Amino acid sequence: MTRSMLIAGCALSALLPAPAFAQMMPGMKMDMPMPAKPKPKAKPKPVVKHAHPAAHPAAPQAAPSSSPAQAGAQQRAVDEEAPPPPMTTSATGPRPAQGKEIEDATPAMPPMPDMPGMAMGPADHAYGDGSGTSRNPGNDGAMKGLHLATGDWMVMLHGYAFGVYTDQGGPRGDSQAFVGSMAMLTGTRDFGGVRLQLRSMMSLEPAMGAKGYPNLFATGETANGTTQLTDRQHPHDLFMELAARVDVDTAHGSLFLYGGPVAEPALGPSAFMHRASAQYQPLSPITHHWFDSTHISYGVVTAGYGTARWQIEASGFRGREPDQYRWNIEQPGLDSWSVRATWTPSPAWAVQVSHGWLKSPEQLEAFRNEARTTASVQYAAHGVSALLAFSNKHKLPGRVLTAWLAEANWDIDRHHTLFARAENVANDELFPNPLDPLHDRKVRVSKLESGYAYRLRFVGPFDLALGGAVGIYDKPAILDAAYGRFPLSFSLFAKVSLGH
Repeated sequence: MTRSMLIAGCALSALLPAPAFAQMMPGMKMDMPMPAKPKPKAKPKPVVKHAHPAAHPAAPQAAPSSSPAQAGAQQRAVDEEAPPPPMTTSATGPRPAQGKEIEDATPAMPPMPDMPGMAMGPADHAYGDGSGTSRNPGNDGAMKGLHLATGDWMVMLHGYAFGVYTDQGGPRGDSQAFVGSMAMLTGTRDFGGVRLQLRSMMSLEPAMGAKGYPNLFATGETANGTTQLTDRQHPHDLFMELAARVDVDTAHGSLFLYGGPVAEPALGPSAFMHRASAQYQPLSPITHHWFDSTHISYGVVTAGYGTARWQIEASGFRGREPDQYRWNIEQPGLDSWSVRATWTPSPAWAVQVSHGWLKSPEQLEAFRNEARTTASVQYAAHGVSALLAFSNKHKLPGRVLTAWLAEANWDIDRHHTLFARAENVANDELFPNPLDPLHDRKVRVSKLESGYAYRLRFVGPFDLALGGAVGIYDKPAILDAAYGRFPLSFSLFAKVSLGH
């Protein structure tokens, strides 16, 4: 085990909350609160809430008790998904039995009908939707944003702008200010047992330039079609998703069909910008091309079957990664395939295993195909969102390159967040020049980046997070001449997000 992995394990363990925080219930705001008494009808107004139509509201908090021991017992009952107390009936309708029956003058509240076009998730909120057709833990919910009912359609808007200044240390490091961005617009309509969802996602990152931003030990794609990007992260394309999804209810779950000219196949965990464990990380993972590089694929068709606990799916897609022309839509194709199984045993967990065969993913190595296998576990409870993932990338023909990724995000309270990411990866692309003595040399490097974010209300429906992060590295001595003995990186950021 490398020195950096020991540091990573200690750092991630430090982010886990102490037992004193076990009664904290993050995100326990109900999407549609129920009034205790009937109120006059009011003119409908836009409300800020979960941006994805399949978002699953978190369970309500336990009622206050007269002692800490009682509060802890109630909290454990919520965590373990304890069934509601038995119901008794009275002249006012059903209510919880409390030993001696007490008359309740409050009228019984009739069931609230679903909002038009709103696809409700499983009754126990076992999962939340991630990018593409992936699943996240139900306790993470879905991305927050503006949620509007317009006739028979439910329209949702989500987005963020991530202003970052980063200084990547060592001889091969660089400094730069840049803005990462994403905007999503989704429309959903329910036809009674059949739901149609139209999805779009866009980014203005191509405006930062073809070379993207500095990110030490990151590799992948190209800025000019002839030179590989090294120690830099490429910008995302203007069109990140243009897709549709149809769900058809069955007796115990639903069949679904998803796809479009720009979409994400069933391979790997949810993309990093859609994971709560990475929501305040200012830089992309250096393992991005091991886990979620296919989140922008030109041409995807996915079919699957899902229940509250399981989802099985298979995809056909174009294996080639996006080229250096970031403003256009490339020619879609279906020359690669993948399969994925996801298990969501409770709202706190999401486990996936996937495998894919990619035809000619790299523009500069068109003769190589790739077999990729990934496995990941995600956890979300008590303000902590975490991920542990492994990837095995087999170049065909070529060597096997493996990677590990761990992330954690801890919302201590409404304002304060700690986060960390640890990565360990075998890379053979750090020296693309054929004349370099280390060209095509496989080396294993590690990175640990951790930081802090202060969150506050901004303007209207927007939130603001201000923070920073520091990154340290572990690498073999043969890289000292190129990277220095102890490169140190830091980043400062301001993130504006739609939704509270």
